[in-house]
Amino acid sequence: MRSRILVRRTNAIIAAALLAACKNPTAPNIDAFSGPPPIAREMRGLWLTTVNNTDWPSRNSLTPDQQRAELIDILDRAAATGFNAIIFQVRPAADAVYSSSIEPWAAMLTGTQGVDPGYDPLALAITEAHARGMELHAWINPFRAGNSKDTAKLAPTHAFNTRRDLIRIYGSQVWFDPGEPEVQDRSIQVVSDIVRRYDIDAIHADDYFYPYQEHDAAGRLIDFPDSASYARSGSSLSRDDWRRENINRFVERMNREVHQIKPAIKVGLSPFGIWRPGNPPTVTGLDAFATIYADSRKWLQQGWVDYLVPQLYWSIASPGQSYPALLDWWLSQDTMPRHVWPGLAAYRVADGGPTAFGLDEIANQIKLTRARPGGTGHVLFNTVSTLKRASSGPVAVSLVPLYSQRAILPASPWLDSIPPAAPAIGVSGRGVQIIPAAGEAARWWYVRSRGANGWKSQVVFATQQRLVLDVDPDWILVNAVDQAGNASAAAEWKR
Repeated sequence: MRSRILVRRTNAIIAAALLAACKNPTAPNIDAFSGPPPIAREMRGLWLTTVNNTDWPSRNSLTPDQQRAELIDILDRAAATGFNAIIFQVRPAADAVYSSSIEPWAAMLTGTQGVDPGYDPLALAITEAHARGMELHAWINPFRAGNSKDTAKLAPTHAFNTRRDLIRIYGSQVWFDPGEPEVQDRSIQVVSDIVRRYDIDAIHADDYFYPYQEHDAAGRLIDFPDSASYARSGSSLSRDDWRRENINRFVERMNREVHQIKPAIKVGLSPFGIWRPGNPPTVTGLDAFATIYADSRKWLQQGWVDYLVPQLYWSIASPGQSYPALLDWWLSQDTMPRHVWPGLAAYRVADGGPTAFGLDEIANQIKLTRARPGGTGHVLFNTVSTLKRASSGPVAVSLVPLYSQRAILPASPWLDSIPPAAPAIGVSGRGVQIIPAAGEAARWWYVRSRGANGWKSQVVFATQQRLVLDVDPDWILVNAVDQAGNASAAAEWKR
């Protein structure tokens, strides 16, 4: 009962914030009666983490109906806040949160790896996210394979048991060796399978390529055990350069092969937020280039990604990892250009730690990002902290005024630069019938309507061709938007 009260209270808080945003002069002006607002474009993403039941499902003992209800509740909250992309973790550690013939069902669904939960979570997430006007990005971990303490619990079909020759134990972790060609083939096979069989909007990988370094009980650095695969490779590169080249090769191949299957879906990567200390000069911290072999600046500058989400998990005021300094540096490296959307640490808001963020930190980071010419979006980690934390109110409350006008993602013209043709529309009372044009199929409809309280924007998945507005309209515009984000001319109706 208490959880239901908290849900109602949280939804009431969000609703109140939304009402306030409509009256807030600093919010985007969608109430003006002089003319329609422009199409709003911004990546407003949210990482939905499944590993260890971090965000969803909340427990591995939930029934399928309880899991579905929890997922739909998360998507309802995300849509009500104004998010437009869910980054859903579907391959945490050589396992699957979807129906796979390659890898076993993930343990967080049933408590036992390899046990069918009785439904397909990815299929459900795609359908329900699209129905709420949000993209669904499938998030995979290319090389992580589990925890060394859990090897006895791994399913017989897990790679640890079927391809032990490709697996390395590194401290507390079980890891695929990226230097083994068959490992790269396997990860690409998984990605290709997802892209072919599911109607996703993007493939997304995070910062786990080579593992973050660990030390033994005596405090000595543990070296990743890949000397044999390095020797077999016959490479003339140093082992560090060879490791980086293994990751470079995988990133380039994933980007290329995904687009060969479906040219207009996006490929996104989310690296550690510091490429190398001293870049920019004031920045200190972990050297991802040298320790986890991630040359993420190269991926961006070679155009091997459609979007990059550097994890900028520090505050605006942080002296050694200044959020604005890092943001400006990453934007300055975007020479192709591609999309650079910083990852924001919603989990650090009022977390009780000595460097906890204030309640307004994430909103201020979004405002600061928007002030940059290339600041066209952001992604928040994680879902529970953003939508459900109840001690000080969810982070979402501070976002609603910033998201009052619904947005579509920025276009990716390197994937497709030609917009679809405009639809036709028919209007009867509050009902709107959308008639698609011939030619390229629309992915979304961007609907702007004016009623007694001013303008309202909606993003509607293109399979929905009839909608009912909340109030009687006197002016409606509908744009077709293709999968690469190109918008058609508007179909227009006026009373």
